[in-house]
Amino acid sequence: MKRIIFSLFLWSSMLLVSVSSDLASDRAALVALRSAVGGRSLLWNLSSGPCNWTGVNCFQNRVVELRLPGMGLSGQLPNAIGNLTQLQTLSLRLNALSGSIPSDFAKLSTLRNLYLQGNGFSGQIPDSLFTLQNLTRLNLANNNFNGTIPATVNNLTRLGTLYLEKNQLSGSIPDIDLPSLVQFNVSFNQLNGSIPKGLSGQPRTAFQGNSLCGKPLVSCDGIANSGSKLSGGAIAGIAIGCVLAFVLILVLLICLCRRKGGKETETRDVGPSKQFEIEILRDGVVKNDGQSKGNKNLVFFDKAPRAFYLHDLLQASAEVLGKGTFGTAYKATLDQGVVVVVKRLKDVTASEKEFKAKMEVVGAMDHQNLVPLRAYYFSGDEKLLVYNYMPMGSLSALLHGNGRAGRTRLNWDTRSNIALGAARGIAYLHSKGSRISHGNIKSSNILLTASHEARVSDFGLAQLSGPGPTLTPSRVDGYRAPEVTDARQISQKADVYSFGVLLLELLTGKAPAHALTNDGVDLPRWVQSVVEEEWRAEVFDLELLRYENVEEDMVQLLQLAINCTAQYPDKRPAMDQVMSQIEDLSSSSNQRKTDT
Repeated sequence: MKRIIFSLFLWSSMLLVSVSSDLASDRAALVALRSAVGGRSLLWNLSSGPCNWTGVNCFQNRVVELRLPGMGLSGQLPNAIGNLTQLQTLSLRLNALSGSIPSDFAKLSTLRNLYLQGNGFSGQIPDSLFTLQNLTRLNLANNNFNGTIPATVNNLTRLGTLYLEKNQLSGSIPDIDLPSLVQFNVSFNQLNGSIPKGLSGQPRTAFQGNSLCGKPLVSCDGIANSGSKLSGGAIAGIAIGCVLAFVLILVLLICLCRRKGGKETETRDVGPSKQFEIEILRDGVVKNDGQSKGNKNLVFFDKAPRAFYLHDLLQASAEVLGKGTFGTAYKATLDQGVVVVVKRLKDVTASEKEFKAKMEVVGAMDHQNLVPLRAYYFSGDEKLLVYNYMPMGSLSALLHGNGRAGRTRLNWDTRSNIALGAARGIAYLHSKGSRISHGNIKSSNILLTASHEARVSDFGLAQLSGPGPTLTPSRVDGYRAPEVTDARQISQKADVYSFGVLLLELLTGKAPAHALTNDGVDLPRWVQSVVEEEWRAEVFDLELLRYENVEEDMVQLLQLAINCTAQYPDKRPAMDQVMSQIEDLSSSSNQRKTDT
């Protein structure tokens, strides 16, 4: 009996020593990593256990996750990480690591997710990575890897994501045939040859920036799906036909231009008798230069002294800026040189008394991050609003481009300042009463000054319109909170949801109206699913990944956006809390810049 008790004691003691030894081995590997590349970046308390350190997650007293994205790590990885034998996720992305991947990575047999993108790793991609048969996601993008893509990639039968873009890889793509592979990208390398059949279903963007051919790019013989070769006579005939067709089109264009002569262009001089009534006001709205029945004219607010009259607007040159939810906006340049925006409202069902009462509330709103309402006009057929003109246009146009210009590069500082300005403007609106909301928050209603400061526009107009088709709630527009059933009754928490979508738009660069996937997943749900799978680098706009030492701020703003777009209103923060968090984020970011 004593022998049995002694044996049990000895066995349990050995087990405890083994567990302790395994955790000690994990700790030693982490300390070696910190010494090699962490320096002052990893402020781990070495007197405590490794499971309490930042970025380290444990399970059953073993390190299973090491997440250190954007931590300012630099230098070369030591031959020590391989001792983390229970590691399942390793994320060292967006640091300044260099050199080759250590050979002891081959010992990470339980590794499922490896994120090394956005560093300066070089040399060939080691074959040792392709012995890790549990890998499901491998991201080596934005490094300096060279050489060829190893054919041993086919050993990773569970691989679902393989990102190798923006390296210096050369040669041809091996015949990759992985049934689980969904996400694949080798763009902007030095690859050549044909695309393997197993990858032909990937998007064109996965292969751009190389010398590749084959589906989904052009066929390798240069003639996509052509039949037999054309004879010389046929080619000559085609060439002559093209020349004749070109000449004919040119003649027709010249004739059309002569016939149109001096007709109006997009910016037109609109006089009170005809063009302005057609382009902005319906026929008969105003007569005798604004002296209509009842002597109605523009109603200005105290903070906006009268600088012009209605007949001045009628004589202004007008340019269509765009059609929005509540009407069409025009840029009007008056003879005095004053430039304003005139919004012609549609589907207004409010009575004159209700309209004027609402305009008094809107006109009283005075904040540096709001576009002030200068004046309004009301008649039985027409309702006009006059605002200050914002020369930089809308955030939507800058982020996504429009018919006149492509998208503008907006760096992280600019985007975070836009988010802060918009938050301040909306929080101000909410502070004026629990029943006051914006009702139509979206990027096209965030206008920008010449210095890219945000100004919120179109607030307070939702309650003026009837429940027509233009205001029918729809998830397609991407901003509408899921609980909204009547666009005229949007709560402040629904505003918070819309603002959260706006933040996601700033972070991802994706327009919510075009972000729906084939499965009908909207932008907030897509972002949340990606973040849960630790694909954060795939969430952010590629433009933002160009900037160093900002990922921590980006991740914090991303989490705030996710909180704002919670499905249930009571789970969302109030707008003043949102504003406060963005202010804290901005302050800490500025402090870090000062310290460095």
